[in-house]
Amino acid sequence: MARPKEFDPHAALKVAMQTFRRRGYEGTSVQDLVDALGINRSSMYAAFGSKHDLYLKALERYSADEKAKAENDLAGDGPALPALRAFLLSYVDAALTDPERNGCLVTHGVMERVPCDPEATARLRAALRGMEDAYTALLLRARANGELAPGTDVKSMARFLVTFTQGLRVMEKAADREYLIEAVDQALSVFRAESADAADAGAGRATPD
Repeated sequence: MARPKEFDPHAALKVAMQTFRRRGYEGTSVQDLVDALGINRSSMYAAFGSKHDLYLKALERYSADEKAKAENDLAGDGPALPALRAFLLSYVDAALTDPERNGCLVTHGVMERVPCDPEATARLRAALRGMEDAYTALLLRARANGELAPGTDVKSMARFLVTFTQGLRVMEKAADREYLIEAVDQALSVFRAESADAADAGAGRATPD
């Protein structure tokens, strides 16, 4: 007799996460989750609690994965601004290779669950702060190595990047590659201007009296 397949809660959570990405919170029924997970309702409730409990767990997992990706992709001691462009384009590439264009669970959540769902709102805001922290660390490095002017307000620029990234994740569902790359490069023109200011400041300091 075949041994029953062992239930893997970590794999199941990933499946639930993808289901919520595809359908949204309101568009996902308990039956959708049961079908996707391949378990019955009582097993789902025993493992994860209610649909809302499972959504919160999926949101936490997704946010942790996204934060780890940002920290990994943006880390290092090399030039910061090329790393930033590559990071943003990685979202474009991921979206355009996804035939369903499921998009970002955090972005969907912000549009669907804020502010009506306080528990989700708290987790979504924490996820956005995590992205802001990753961008801030990158921009501090850019400022320290001379890619940005010494007086650059990296906190404001990090918040700009969070806002732009969320807009990018929305447009990934509808726009083509050329459109999205153009949007990324236009957003980064803000940083190119800061780079020029940094270069001018350096040249000014190097000019003898």
